[in-house]
Amino acid sequence: MSTTTKGRLILMPNTLDFGVDDSLDLREVLPQRVIETAARLAHWAAENAKTTRALLKRVDAVAPLAQPLQAVQIAELPRPPKGGKPSGDDSAVWRALLKPALEGQDLGLISEAGLPAVADPGARLVALAHEAGIEVVPLSGPSSLLLALAASGLNGQSFAFVGYLPVDGGGRTARIRELEALSAKAQQTQLLIETPYRNEALRQALLAALKPTTRLSISVGLTLPGGWTRTATVADWKRGGGTALPDRIPAVFSLLA
Repeated sequence: MSTTTKGRLILMPNTLDFGVDDSLDLREVLPQRVIETAARLAHWAAENAKTTRALLKRVDAVAPLAQPLQAVQIAELPRPPKGGKPSGDDSAVWRALLKPALEGQDLGLISEAGLPAVADPGARLVALAHEAGIEVVPLSGPSSLLLALAASGLNGQSFAFVGYLPVDGGGRTARIRELEALSAKAQQTQLLIETPYRNEALRQALLAALKPTTRLSISVGLTLPGGWTRTATVADWKRGGGTALPDRIPAVFSLLA
């Protein structure tokens, strides 16, 4: 009978500069312990192997990797089917990712940006790890959602992350008004995100659909040089004008009616 001790699933935070500026010193946004843990892991589950290798190169510049980068095993998470429709039971594919941990090796789970399993498909792997009796260890790091909420001045005692809004104009406007009504009823901050190239379109949709007194907060490029947060009523946003939001830097939108 095998008595192999199971490894752990390490939830490894990532930087928020994906695709923007990967020249920054990792120590400006990640704790030293996180960097050192990343350096010793030989097994990873990731959304994208290429970007994970790029991060590990940055890790190596601070804390030398325990093994050559080419020897590090990076398995990619199953990609969601086009259109978002299930294509059959893929549980076995997901469970196979946990093989290193089941064999006694620590396994790192990493998102493209921020904390894994938060607004991130890795949450499913975490659930399966619990089912398999694998210890889950979260490490400290940046979350754009929580950083934006903290900087917004909106209600941090009751909030909800609602993800992406519909792309079509009618559906998006209806959803914005639905969230505004919910926020007013519960006094709950609503947090939204968008693909960077649609940042400005979402801002304009919010300003058009929300009531003048609703407070809207926008955070752009958090942890990056020049990152900022502004919170104002919709009326003040409209009066202030300003330049369009950048189309390459992630933004977080928060509202409280």
